[in-house]
Amino acid sequence: MFLEKYDVIVVGAGHAGCEAAAAAANLGCSTLLVTMSLQNIAQMSCNPAMGGIAKGQIVREIDALGGYSGIVSDKTAIQFKMLNKSKGPAMWSPRVQSDRMRFAEEWRLMLERTPNVDFYQEMVSGLSIKNGKIEGIKTSLGIEIKAKTVVLTNGTFLNGLIHIGDKQFGGGRAGESAAYGITEDLLKVGFESGRMKTGTPPRVDGRSLDYSKMQEEAGDVNPDKFSYSDETKPLIHQRSCHMTYTSLEVHDILREGFDRSPMFNGRIKSLGPRYCPSIEDKINRFADKERHQLFVEPEGWDTVEVYVNGFSTSLPEDVQFKALRSVAGFEKVKFFRPGYAIEYDYFPPTQLKHTLETKLVSGLYFAGQINGTTGYEEAASQGMMAGINAALKVKDQEPMILKRDEAYIGVLIDDLITKGTEEPYRMFTSRAEFRTLLRQDNADSRLTPKSFEIGLASEKRMRRMEEKFAKSDAMVNFFKETSVTIEEANPVLEAKGSSPMIQSDKMFKVFSRPQIDLDDFIKFDKVKQYIEDNNLDKEIIEQAEINVKYSGYIEKERNNADKLTRLEDMKIPEDFDYNKIKSMSIEARQKLSKIRPVTISQASRISGVSPSDISVLLIYMGR
Repeated sequence: MFLEKYDVIVVGAGHAGCEAAAAAANLGCSTLLVTMSLQNIAQMSCNPAMGGIAKGQIVREIDALGGYSGIVSDKTAIQFKMLNKSKGPAMWSPRVQSDRMRFAEEWRLMLERTPNVDFYQEMVSGLSIKNGKIEGIKTSLGIEIKAKTVVLTNGTFLNGLIHIGDKQFGGGRAGESAAYGITEDLLKVGFESGRMKTGTPPRVDGRSLDYSKMQEEAGDVNPDKFSYSDETKPLIHQRSCHMTYTSLEVHDILREGFDRSPMFNGRIKSLGPRYCPSIEDKINRFADKERHQLFVEPEGWDTVEVYVNGFSTSLPEDVQFKALRSVAGFEKVKFFRPGYAIEYDYFPPTQLKHTLETKLVSGLYFAGQINGTTGYEEAASQGMMAGINAALKVKDQEPMILKRDEAYIGVLIDDLITKGTEEPYRMFTSRAEFRTLLRQDNADSRLTPKSFEIGLASEKRMRRMEEKFAKSDAMVNFFKETSVTIEEANPVLEAKGSSPMIQSDKMFKVFSRPQIDLDDFIKFDKVKQYIEDNNLDKEIIEQAEINVKYSGYIEKERNNADKLTRLEDMKIPEDFDYNKIKSMSIEARQKLSKIRPVTISQASRISGVSPSDISVLLIYMGR
């Protein structure tokens, strides 16, 4: 039934597991993807969407590395939006509304077309660990499958417990059983575990809704796409979402059920996601608010099923139904299924290395919600990095570790393993100190060369990226070398409320003015002719515009990142004894001894380690 020994076994086929399996297999490793249900590969358990603030940057990074999430998202999108376009380009974040059923189908088909991937449907009930090294997995049928490395991507399934009002039952997701045995095996060898909570809203019948009472939320007029490859095309037709609001009446109905809410009666003791709270949590924490937004999101092109974004809840189903019927447009709503909360096991990620390999067991990797994160994109990126590093370990090659100035993925992983998390971790642009460098438009230039070097990104992708940035750089040079006269420029400048020129100047300098954008410059015959002569597309032109308008900010941030790199290069010996440094605070000694940072830079980011502690550490290291 199986190979004698797999290079990589991936446990779980959610977003993390799928990317892990794809990465390992595409790096030439024999890979087994084990899941409790092959019908639910890459299931969108919560909202039918990919991307969003900071998350869109992560999807672009996955794509730039050669992952599948961007391609699948493009092929199954029903709407595209570039969020935050009114702000600077560091904040622009792509997002698609997805066809949930087709998303899962496309993921499965792409994996089936990937050489080196085997599939097996069964529950993994244990791990084979010997002398601090992973040897394989054990299934509920008593089968042992051997492997050189194992990636655990168990999502919400480890001892999962579903709550709806007074009712609770075991499950990893609605209609699917929980997974038992893995947590217990990990605890036996010394891992620490905890419990987290997440939730989901009701799914309703779109035929029962009155959209005339809601505000239409259409996609972009000129939609873009996620993938840098030419495998996908931007959408031509799109489906609209809608927006409505709760009210004081809705809040009063919800409060009637608080005594039966597992969140308020003590049944749920674990912490849920801070930035995606349940509706009962919102009206409790923000009692002064008269209403909250609800986004009404279709689950696909053809299905009538609708996702009620913003109404996540674990209240009794009768309270959910009564409250939702008081929302404008939902007066005759019919439920497909109620919302629920789920508690599950996770393992504090300070127990991991930057590669996502566990410190306690060699060859064992964790990715996704098992590490305390929330969100498809965060999970997928961890799965990809775990799959890459598991494969590189098998091949006895140097691991791939992304730094904080190289990728949002690098920020995510560094935050997790350095700071840990006691509540579901979600990525935001504010978490990245070098976000001007980590834009969604340049993920390919940042990461495709790294991926190409290890053999994951194709040569076609590499050449396409090189051509794009060569043309973009050439356009920037064109602006630096080409002059514009006052007769050409002043009418445009005055129309935009910018000071008129008193003499001819280079286009680069004029273009750098904050009031002026590319649409203004394309009016000039020289620019229009240059674009036509060089056959430049929207992607290249936008890249050049960003590099002109934000060159000062980009250069400043690059200099700051280079200073950080010098600290990253200062390695701490693996067996360094922090307890011998008596002039360091006790908290710092305890935290450093537990987390075992690899570099001075990582040590400086640990909560409880002060700048003076770092100074003392540098002295002891002879620096």
